[in-house]
Amino acid sequence: MTAEPCVVGIDLGTLSGRALVVRARDGRELGGAVHAYPHGVIDRVLPATGQPLPPDWALQDPADWVEVLQRAVPAALRDAGVEPHRVVGIATAFTASTPLPTLADGTPLCQAEGWAGRPHAYPKLWRHHAAQPQADRVTAVARERGERWLARYGGRISSEWEFAKALQQLEEDPEAYAATERWIEGADWIVWQLCGSETRNACTAGYKGIHQDGEWPSDAYCAALDERFADFVAAKLAHPLSPLRSRAGGLTAQAARWTGLPEGIAVAVGNVDAHVTAPAARSIGPGQMLAVMGTSTCHVMNSDVLAEVPGMCGVVDGGITAGLLGYEAGQSGVGDIFGWYVDQQVPPHVHEAAAAAGRDVHEQLSALAAEQPVGAHGLVALDWHSGNRSVLIDHRLSGLVLGLTLGTQPQDVYRALIEATAFGTRMIVETFEAHGVPVRELTVAGGLLRNPLVLQVYSDVLRRPLHLIDSDQGPALGAAIHAAVAAGVHEDVPAAADAMGRVHRDVHQPDAADADAYDQLYAHYVRLHDHFGRGGDDVMHALRPRRRAEVAP
Repeated sequence: MTAEPCVVGIDLGTLSGRALVVRARDGRELGGAVHAYPHGVIDRVLPATGQPLPPDWALQDPADWVEVLQRAVPAALRDAGVEPHRVVGIATAFTASTPLPTLADGTPLCQAEGWAGRPHAYPKLWRHHAAQPQADRVTAVARERGERWLARYGGRISSEWEFAKALQQLEEDPEAYAATERWIEGADWIVWQLCGSETRNACTAGYKGIHQDGEWPSDAYCAALDERFADFVAAKLAHPLSPLRSRAGGLTAQAARWTGLPEGIAVAVGNVDAHVTAPAARSIGPGQMLAVMGTSTCHVMNSDVLAEVPGMCGVVDGGITAGLLGYEAGQSGVGDIFGWYVDQQVPPHVHEAAAAAGRDVHEQLSALAAEQPVGAHGLVALDWHSGNRSVLIDHRLSGLVLGLTLGTQPQDVYRALIEATAFGTRMIVETFEAHGVPVRELTVAGGLLRNPLVLQVYSDVLRRPLHLIDSDQGPALGAAIHAAVAAGVHEDVPAAADAMGRVHRDVHQPDAADADAYDQLYAHYVRLHDHFGRGGDDVMHALRPRRRAEVAP
């Protein structure tokens, strides 16, 4: 057991939450635990009633998040062999945008009497894309009114974010909207449960809540969206913002009972999982882009340059670390696409061969695909199975694989999908650089670190060396770094990152011949990207409502 001060970082993800106990002095990971959400992603039926949900819905149950505090934190302490009184701070990282409607005291609307059977009473996960019509209107009205903040989001507002989801609630269930007294990100709600105080962190407010230059969108703008929406900001959303490095409050007696930690220890202000990972990867200097690659990919980067980058998810002053402009972009589907392919498309003989070789199916397909020369499969794909987050910001788009023949093998498609996600990242990097925001280096974090084929393809496609975070729990470690600052162990986030963050540099180097071959495939990707994504062919948009008509209950 360690006698030195420790902190706990909690990563609340898409399917599970994990707690990590870290030595505050140097970031040494002492123990951890994972708790899978009992309800997972609610995208088929509402658990309380069995009511079918329409396509593109994705909800969560906030009780699952509390279970992570109750189960994963005590288990992590046991795994670390750390006595609770040694812990001086706790912090969280959260998927975003995952807003939820609550009562004034923070009670989730879905837990209030009579609301468990109403879908709009639940948190809407980042993967909830059913608010695309509302997002289109949020963007269109901003353009018509000349709202200056629109340029800070690449010219389009996403269906994944707070305003579109709240507007969808108003239009589809006005009673739920009227009963909603606070509209809050899960990142801030979980901190509310820990310290008993409502807060708003600068990260989610800036990137997901359209807060720029000290202001939210005006009441007049909200009224232009819908007269009933006029007081949305003042009545349900607005709250003073807290900087990311700050202390939200002390751990309440109830939260102390949940976690087994001492009452009153520092609780850090909430944060987003990708953004909080940057200090853990020592990737907070200007031009140091971090790609957090998991079910989706989030690209975050600090810069000292303010520019309008088409299709970016936002630029926020202090959105990653204080004193710099934090940029965000991303891809809505990456690991999700690979998982879909393995679960839904791969034939039984591949599963049998994988089992015989002692591998999972991803490892089996990766091993077979790695034997191929670049381009030998004759395929090119579009990575839009969950729509396009950057740079098109259009979740009505869909996936595509071009070049299929009767000779196409499962590993061919698997590799083409990997390459498509790498091409999507290259599109993002090139768009930043073309608009005056240099990307000087690239670091990778997230679950896909475990797949060397994915990493080598990315290095070759991008013609860049890749640095890798030296942690399997980047968001939890990043949260622990912020906990250490909130507890006063380190002066600020850069100092804590230097002491506690870890990275392996230049792990993957591009192969020149493969990079040349990928340049040719990427040119085909760009043609398809622009043809289907920039108005050359509207077939994907035309197919989307047909799918709704056929699948929706």
